[in-house]
Amino acid sequence: MKILRQANNSVIYTGLAVLMILLILLSAMVGAVYIPAEKVIEFTKNFITGNVGSSDNTIYENLFLFVRMPRVFMCIIVGAVLSVAGTVMQSIFRNPIVEPGIIGTSAGAALGAAFIFVFGQMVFFSKMDFLGSFLLPATAFAGGMIATMLVYRFSNTFGKVNVTSMILAGMAVNAMAAGGTGFLSYMARDPQARSITFWNLGTFSASDWSSVTLVFWVALACIIYNLRHTKDLNAMQLGDEEAAYLGVNVERTKLKLIIVTTLMVSVATSMVGVISFVGLIVPHMLRLIKGSDNRYLVIGSVFLGGDVMLSADIISRVIIAPAEMPIGIITAFVGAPLFLWLLNRMKKQNAGLYA
Repeated sequence: MKILRQANNSVIYTGLAVLMILLILLSAMVGAVYIPAEKVIEFTKNFITGNVGSSDNTIYENLFLFVRMPRVFMCIIVGAVLSVAGTVMQSIFRNPIVEPGIIGTSAGAALGAAFIFVFGQMVFFSKMDFLGSFLLPATAFAGGMIATMLVYRFSNTFGKVNVTSMILAGMAVNAMAAGGTGFLSYMARDPQARSITFWNLGTFSASDWSSVTLVFWVALACIIYNLRHTKDLNAMQLGDEEAAYLGVNVERTKLKLIIVTTLMVSVATSMVGVISFVGLIVPHMLRLIKGSDNRYLVIGSVFLGGDVMLSADIISRVIIAPAEMPIGIITAFVGAPLFLWLLNRMKKQNAGLYA
């Protein structure tokens, strides 16, 4: 860890990028059908050079191009989104345990998406096929935004976010959203109910190039926006009064960043379901290495978030192969103990026992 702290940022980013390349190769290989590494490299070359279809094994090539690769890219993008969201929210709220799953953003987005799953065809009839690609992320964003603002409203006292109030408000909002999603599952037909149940635990199995394209452009725009406000985030970590003294319009900046962050999380959730704790794990891993400067944390979150999500997805595909475990179960097993450790650490700090 000491060596990592002393390493410059370019070395760390390069290391994370190399790790991502190796994980991409492994992710493209493993699954219900194994694709040899040499075939993965061959198909990649064919894709880059425009020679798709020239391979002797078109079945493997189609599996690689239209199943594995969309999944790989969706993992990277969603991992980056959730990690950046956790980093930004922790700075906005000045709270190290904040992440989209804990404060209800993901659950609210899931409720909005589940509504479209169940009632979309009924409400919009034949137009659903045309509107579906827009309605799903739009309703997810509405649900995620309502959930996030409710938690923010009930945990904010005189301009300061209370940790206990935030956890309790997050629990309440998550419970309400889970109840709403459960009601929709009960009202749904059997195929819809099964889809909602599996999707609510997080899965990349339905990823395709159209959904990857949508999430990519939303994520790119939102991450760039967050990068442009990293100095403001650093100032807000000092406190609202200090940030205002440094020239930051605190409330306006907070609102904009919350909206942008909720947008990218909601769109990602509408495509892959609820995946918790990634936004908690990654920022803390990076802070242990490089401190709390958001100029480096946001960029690092893109790389490390993608690496963590790829790793979790690989585990979800091999642990009970040839079946697949929902990825939300994997991240919960890792993230929940970390969450408890952080709570205990904060308890000791507040008691003056933690140095």
